[in-house]
Amino acid sequence: MKYPNNIMKSNKKAINYSNRGMDLEELINETNEYYLEKDKALIFKKPTPIGISEAVYTPRGRIIKNGYFKSPSTLDYNGIYRGKYIEFEAKETQSKTSFPIANFHEHQLKYMKRVLNHGGICFVLLKMNHQVFLIKGEDIISFLEEETRKSIPYSYIVEHGKTIEEKWNPSLDYLKIVDEIYLKGENI
Repeated sequence: MKYPNNIMKSNKKAINYSNRGMDLEELINETNEYYLEKDKALIFKKPTPIGISEAVYTPRGRIIKNGYFKSPSTLDYNGIYRGKYIEFEAKETQSKTSFPIANFHEHQLKYMKRVLNHGGICFVLLKMNHQVFLIKGEDIISFLEEETRKSIPYSYIVEHGKTIEEKWNPSLDYLKIVDEIYLKGENI
């Protein structure tokens, strides 16, 4: 835009990619707070187990200078809903055509199997193409055991996943889909 005295100004905003990938987690965290307030479910983000190897004490408090992951983390969220144990992973991709399998770690897939073997509810919330899908853990594991591809095609995600609409409150009502898929025979 030109201002008097030929001064040029631009109203373009700098694009900040530092929090890319946090959108889905923010929606889930808001939703979980809503579920807690309404006493619908107790579901929380699990902290990553980190050990501190070096810290410095300052007048403002302790500052971590060096740390490490104590052990591989399991899945992102866990809790209880209607007497059932729930554990799920949140993933996002910018790809329009597929979700890279490399985004799943081997220990996460083993853990999914363990949760399912013990009768728990296990799934993945995947944000792709501006949509959020709930994909059953069984379907993710089945795909990985039967396919040799390095990514899960978008067509598989659409076919096996359930779309969750973003709304005002709760932001991402994934328990509605859990009811449909896992608890359909129970009194809701």
